Amino acid sequence: MPRKVMTMIPIEMFLILSAALFCIGLVGVLVKTNGIVILMCIELMLNAANINFIAFAAYLGDALGQVFVLMAIAVAAAEVGIGIAILLNVYKAKKTTDVDDLTILRW
Repeated sequence: MPRKVMTMIPIEMFLILSAALFCIGLVGVLVKTNGIVILMCIELMLNAANINFIAFAAYLGDALGQVFVLMAIAVAAAEVGIGIAILLNVYKAKKTTDVDDLTILRW
């Protein structure tokens, strides 16, 4: 029985996936008006950057990219927690999460 040779996925495929995810997230941030959807699109952009870090860490054989990803995931979790807390308080006051209607954060 012939033995299968394992080949690595080229780094270009990871970079194309990451660029596509980042573009989808960027379009979502620029087009959508719902605050929760905007937060989800920002998370999509952060995950695209994480894919880049992991791909280059695997390509270079260095674990430093994985450390950066762990730090980015921690920052993203804190960002989501604060963002959702702000959106919940704004929803309680204005009964909407549409960012075009929110003027409560102005001076």
